[in-house]
Amino acid sequence: MNILILVSRIILGFIFFVAGVNGFFVLAGLEPFFSTSEQAMALFEYQFLLVFVKAFEVIFGVLLLMNRYVSLALAMLLPITANIFLLHLLVDHSLLPLALLLIACHGYLIYMYRNNFSGLLKK
Repeated sequence: MNILILVSRIILGFIFFVAGVNGFFVLAGLEPFFSTSEQAMALFEYQFLLVFVKAFEVIFGVLLLMNRYVSLALAMLLPITANIFLLHLLVDHSLLPLALLLIACHGYLIYMYRNNFSGLLKK
């Protein structure tokens, strides 16, 4: 079971780290090293917000890769994961398998770290 936690954490951290760095390439006007869908590229018009999102992806992706503050990283990346999933479910289906992988890894890790989140759900 610990190996599945490790693999899920590394996959999630790697995907967010690479996506964040890739986003900074686009924001800097450079050619991204991974292609991005046209619908996702339309979001790059809002650079003021996207800078923070990409910084979150890089910072919390690194924290997941380093196995530091995993619960914090999971909590902070959850809205981003939800937006990625909804974008690819409803608008652009090209990267839906990757979005499903993100949901699976994120959901599994939240379930495995559920004791760390139990205090958030108390009255």
